[in-house]
Amino acid sequence: MSVTGPAGFVAAGGAIGIKAGGVADLAVVATADGRPVPAAGVFTANLAPAAPVQVSREHLVSTGGMAAAVVITSGNANAATGPAGRAAAAGLCQVVAEGIGAEEPEVLVGQTGLIGVPFPYDDVIGAVGPVVAERGPDEAHASMAARAILTTDTVTKEARVERPGFSLGAMAKGAAMLAPNLATMLAVITTDARLGPADLRRALVAAVGPSFNSLTVDGCTSTNDTVFLLASGATGAVDPPAFEEALSAVCASLAYQMAADAEGASKVVRIRVTGAASEADAHQAARRVAESQLVKCSLNGEDPYWGRLVSELGTAGVAFDPDRVTISYGGIAVCAGGVEIVHDEAAVRAHMARRDIDVLCQLGLGEGEGAVLTTDLGHGYIDENRTTS
Repeated sequence: MSVTGPAGFVAAGGAIGIKAGGVADLAVVATADGRPVPAAGVFTANLAPAAPVQVSREHLVSTGGMAAAVVITSGNANAATGPAGRAAAAGLCQVVAEGIGAEEPEVLVGQTGLIGVPFPYDDVIGAVGPVVAERGPDEAHASMAARAILTTDTVTKEARVERPGFSLGAMAKGAAMLAPNLATMLAVITTDARLGPADLRRALVAAVGPSFNSLTVDGCTSTNDTVFLLASGATGAVDPPAFEEALSAVCASLAYQMAADAEGASKVVRIRVTGAASEADAHQAARRVAESQLVKCSLNGEDPYWGRLVSELGTAGVAFDPDRVTISYGGIAVCAGGVEIVHDEAAVRAHMARRDIDVLCQLGLGEGEGAVLTTDLGHGYIDENRTTS
């Protein structure tokens, strides 16, 4: 089980008619008794936030960081939809609240799908209640909820971490428009640990940094990105550092699963930068390399074209000296001091043929380190995105 694994949570998933053909498009994760518990959320950095982002931010503020449920719809982003979109997002919260015995501000909302298309509220709202009524705590309910939030994803993305005295469960979606500062992604994380809203938010912000905020597929940041965290407290108080470690593991797992399922991708690539003048420089340089279309094409072709990496590092806007840089693929240095060196070409080719590729750029300027998870650029990405999707 994922989101219903930690004690105190139930879930449901079903079809309400946003997608054609009876495909599941609504998911609910709620407390088992309908009562609000400490909650936290992090949201997109996009200055055109979707209606559900606006509503959820308001709800978390009005409740002081408490929530009884999260409702997610897929197939329509409810973004760039104006006042009607905000009313629709709030209306979804209201119906779910009525179904579980909570108040509207105690329900958070996420939505994903096409941007700029009016949400078909009147056509679907009547089907929400029956789905909510089917909620339950077992694996089948969690699995249905995880399937209901998918858009161009090909597989569900779920995670579970157990530690002495507490556990976490999670589900997520995301396959494209994946960029630092979250992605076209939604995630719901539950835990039975007892933590207050402020501690939850601190832990979530810390965990999102090296995971979702260090993930990029195409450099595009969506309007709807959201990660929610709810804590039932059913198993009691926990050691904050232990909780933060477990939460980071959950977020890292989900971020990897998103990269592995990215549209058109055949490689999951970790770009690491060490020896930068600062940590900020390292992250900026890694991001520049990770988002280079030329680099991504080379990765798709399994070509260790290190010259493209050096070129991107030189335009990353960070301290850089080409005479100090070393580039390695799979731990095998192919360039040192800015020039090619003798290396085991067969071993490099073997590494490039793998699903998971590791690229290390050592700048030789300081102690700064950073990493970004990315993918190659395949034909499937263009096929998926050359029309409205």
